Amino acid sequence: MSDYPDHTQVRRIAVLGTGTIGASWAAWFLARGYAVDAWDPAGGWEQRLASFIETAWPHLEALGLADGADRAAVTLHPTAAAAVAGADFVQESAPERLDVKRALYRDIDPALPAGTILSSSTSGLIMSELQEGLDSAGRFVVGHPFNPPHLIPLVEVVAGRRTDPNAADWAIGFYRHVGKHPIRIRKEVPGHLANRLQAALFREAVLAVQYGLASVEDIDAAVSRGPGLRWALMGPHMTMNLAGGAAGYRGMLGHFAPGMQAWWETMTENPVLAGELAETIVAGVEEEAGERSIEELEAERDARLIGILGVLGRG
Repeated sequence: MSDYPDHTQVRRIAVLGTGTIGASWAAWFLARGYAVDAWDPAGGWEQRLASFIETAWPHLEALGLADGADRAAVTLHPTAAAAVAGADFVQESAPERLDVKRALYRDIDPALPAGTILSSSTSGLIMSELQEGLDSAGRFVVGHPFNPPHLIPLVEVVAGRRTDPNAADWAIGFYRHVGKHPIRIRKEVPGHLANRLQAALFREAVLAVQYGLASVEDIDAAVSRGPGLRWALMGPHMTMNLAGGAAGYRGMLGHFAPGMQAWWETMTENPVLAGELAETIVAGVEEEAGERSIEELEAERDARLIGILGVLGRG
């Protein structure tokens, strides 16, 4: 790992793309005391970024993560190449399109400083496909957060075929250094890991609407007021370990596994989320939301996240 800086030497972080994910990353890095070099191609991005940071800052202060930090330590750049030119680390959060990200990477490739690693927030693209043809390909990794990154600790780190293994190790260590909970994904698959787990549950939630098992609101409650509470404390395997009582996971296998195997045999259908089914779900979500706007729902989510994190600790 000698080709890369010590984690404590990182001072400037480039944030490429300042939509929901990128702006959240920017707020997080500012709160951790870093200077942020930001760029986005969209009109009006500068004001939107400033507004997001202003909104997120009290959340970060409530978690004790912004003490002494300067929320104004942001330099706005006219080009992506200019943003990365002086960066010690780059977090890229461009739109989730292979062609867009590859064009961006080609643009910044000559400007990326030696020893600087670029980590992509891509939620499902394959790094091996993104890094093709780049001189600095060995320093490109996936660093996929969960929304909102300034609150949720998880970051999935995935290496591409051309990624230097030391670069992936460095990224794991850096995310841990800044207070995240990085996990290493050992193989490249669309959606990485957490999104695939989420997609599996979402498939069943959509099918539950399709077959009229329950209302949209009750389907949501079946997770948020049930197993979702346990999953906030422990993952599915450890939860099942406790389900086995004193015998642990082995006890669970003897008691619950046969029945669950039978359920899995019925879980083979993939719904088509369009047409009447989609409209039914939209209507159900709107009924569940009531008079609350998206902004109000986001504020409610973030306030509850802060409460949960206060109990669990960020790691």
